[in-house]
Amino acid sequence: MPRTITPDSRRSPRFSGISTFARFPLLDQVKPECRPLDWIIYGIPFDGGTTYRPGARFGPRAIREESQYVKPFHLEYGLSLTEALSIADGADAPVRPYDCRENAQSAGEFGASLPDAKTARLLALGGDHSIALPNLRATHQRRGKGARPLALIHIDAHFDTIDQVWDEKYGHASPFIRAAEEGLIDPARMISIGIRGPLTSSQDLDYSKKHGVTLVTTDGLRKDGLRAMDSFAKRIGEDEVYLSFDIDVVDPAFAPGTGTPCIGGLSSAEVIGLLRHLGAATGRPPNIVGADVVEVLPDRDVGGITALLAAHVAFEILCLSALRTRQAT
Repeated sequence: MPRTITPDSRRSPRFSGISTFARFPLLDQVKPECRPLDWIIYGIPFDGGTTYRPGARFGPRAIREESQYVKPFHLEYGLSLTEALSIADGADAPVRPYDCRENAQSAGEFGASLPDAKTARLLALGGDHSIALPNLRATHQRRGKGARPLALIHIDAHFDTIDQVWDEKYGHASPFIRAAEEGLIDPARMISIGIRGPLTSSQDLDYSKKHGVTLVTTDGLRKDGLRAMDSFAKRIGEDEVYLSFDIDVVDPAFAPGTGTPCIGGLSSAEVIGLLRHLGAATGRPPNIVGADVVEVLPDRDVGGITALLAAHVAFEILCLSALRTRQAT
């Protein structure tokens, strides 16, 4: 029996019904035999922390809409996501549109309150990148008292370790510096992949240099292949990892629907290949205990291609977890 029960697409068309992520059931529709849950996907429709184009508050809705054509069987891994894991759509967190700090508090409390805390990991759909902080807080709380700070795989065009912008310390430029201060992540076990410029100043590099963050620029990724990622994977081993994916790591030619576009990025195919490579050096996918996919701005999207890519990125993250589960059995 499948762990996640979805409508039969040969009987119920994918263009009908309410748009949950990949047609996964809502929490109150999960059958008892599918409990406990392995993952809960939920939205945080907030963009009050953006520093350029607003509109990512509509990202979760757009990602869900485009995810209707995300099918469950992963061709490369040879597994069915719905047979391997029990997954539900947890709807959207309540948001506080006028206050970044209050929103982080409210969304974090919602994430922490979601059911099956001992088993269900959280995948948050953004929203701007400030929503990573509440999901990290919720993930940390659900791991229990005394949990060690997480390792972090951060895939993004930007550092997101800027202390503050316009006197705001909880915006989308700052989630990981706040998370490190709160003991949610360990910057010495953090890798930022896909970074590219230009920068506001050389000081943007200061935090990473001081705290031992591993930086992999887009140019470095293309010149040196994936060696830095492989080295990082070996170093963290079986440590619990949070994966944060900003859609602007992808070149705007492939993902125009984002608020802070940066040219020279990865293609859609390259970024899917990158995700599938995670753990290749150790022969085992990373131990992902929480994740987010952020910065989809539907108003700037063309034909929904950015939201569609974001939906497939979320699918790939879930499949890494399913592959790890399969290897463990």
